[in-house]
Amino acid sequence: MARITIIETGQVPPKYRERHGSFPDMFERMIRSEDPTAAIEVVSIPNGDALPDPGKVEAVLITGAAAGVYDGLDWIVPLEDFVRKAYTNKTPMVGVCFGHQLIAQALGGTVRKSEKGWGIGRHVYQVLPENGVVDGEAVAIAASHQDQVIEPPSDALTILSSEFTPHAGLLYANGATLTVQPHPEFDVEFAQVCCDLRDGKAPEDVVATARVSLAEPMDSAKLGGAITRFLTQRAAR
Repeated sequence: MARITIIETGQVPPKYRERHGSFPDMFERMIRSEDPTAAIEVVSIPNGDALPDPGKVEAVLITGAAAGVYDGLDWIVPLEDFVRKAYTNKTPMVGVCFGHQLIAQALGGTVRKSEKGWGIGRHVYQVLPENGVVDGEAVAIAASHQDQVIEPPSDALTILSSEFTPHAGLLYANGATLTVQPHPEFDVEFAQVCCDLRDGKAPEDVVATARVSLAEPMDSAKLGGAITRFLTQRAAR
């Protein structure tokens, strides 16, 4: 039985939390749909929890957040230090959205707000053949971001990409670190909430197109399953 530590870096707005749960709740549902035996523990940075010892966790998943990794918040540098230690230890580690960007920045990559603007709704990403983690030629997943990994770290291989997000999925050379920009933990209803939250912030046509796109089939379970297997199988080694 694998024990996965979810590091919560941002919170679902209170208005939506009762219906949809927290980000860790979403990830727990995603993980348990693939591996019902997985043990989950949550470390919540917004709630003031201390980061765990990176040498004493079996596997780590870092969530999304409204913050930017470049915002200079007092918890970002300690989290980057945690990431570097976990990476050196080859602790199985996954980052999603903010987590994807934070891990890239901590390991030498460049992250910034993209000139392409908001990426919301259903996005389709090409899959690098024979990458060993994600099968198939493409995956369609809900996205919600402005920031992007512009330049990945030198030891990161891009395994998911699109015209809008060239470095949407990274697999690292230590064999134990995987990060993705889109949100396999989101169901369609919460992806629609993310569109609602962009009203007045993103261009109207971008929001409208994103809402319509969510009626198309999604591959959330496929990517979520791949992430879960990545963590649990490496934690068992």
